[in-house]
Amino acid sequence: MNSREDQLKAFDRLLTIMDELREQCPWDRKQTMESLRHLTIEETYELGDAILDKDMQEIKKELGDVLLHLVFYAKIGSETNDFDIADVANSICDKLIDRHPHIYGDVEVADEEEVKKNWENLKLKEGKNSVLEGVPRSLPAIVKANRIQDKVAGVGFDWEEPQQVFEKLKEELEELQHEVTLDNKDEIEAEFGDVLFSMVNYARFLKVNPENALERTNKKFIKRFQYLEEKAKERNKALKDMTLAEMDFFWNEAKKQ
Repeated sequence: MNSREDQLKAFDRLLTIMDELREQCPWDRKQTMESLRHLTIEETYELGDAILDKDMQEIKKELGDVLLHLVFYAKIGSETNDFDIADVANSICDKLIDRHPHIYGDVEVADEEEVKKNWENLKLKEGKNSVLEGVPRSLPAIVKANRIQDKVAGVGFDWEEPQQVFEKLKEELEELQHEVTLDNKDEIEAEFGDVLFSMVNYARFLKVNPENALERTNKKFIKRFQYLEEKAKERNKALKDMTLAEMDFFWNEAKKQ
């Protein structure tokens, strides 16, 4: 691994290149925070994919892309005299020190859960009106549900046992089924949302990240379905022309791969 000196040199090199690109490249010079936003989101998802794939070389590459965006935003901020990369770094350093009094102060904690509760309480003391203020509005719904539940649990609003959450999930499923029998579309959607919210909560108690779990299933399904498509092509058939029995046979074959 690189020494701290080499790490700092590499970061300085990136800052220098960013300065040069902002001055000399027409595309880089044209960019704004707004124009970069959707690209940053895309890069973050690509990093997430690499992490799920456990591809360390791809993770390194995608981390570089995300780091570039962070430096880009800081460069734009410096041009308007609002902030620069030092302000960004110092800001997060100050926050980390303030929110870890068990490391940088005299507070004692027993475990990870106490750290999380202290974190949320400290945020309220900083002037936050709600523990949910830090949940981005644009987060995907499942990720948002997980963050909401995690945050309210940090201030004690939570179930005590996983079985309680499971019972609540069964209750929500029964309410959904009731609305399905009535064919009430609006209430079906509402109850379906309650089921998903309860599922996310149950996942939290099982120490499972629901977003990762669902994406793992997505990847598994894609791999098996593409195997099915390959087998259809080998037989010069379109999937729509295969019987369910044929598709089921190859699907089970794919599961064994």
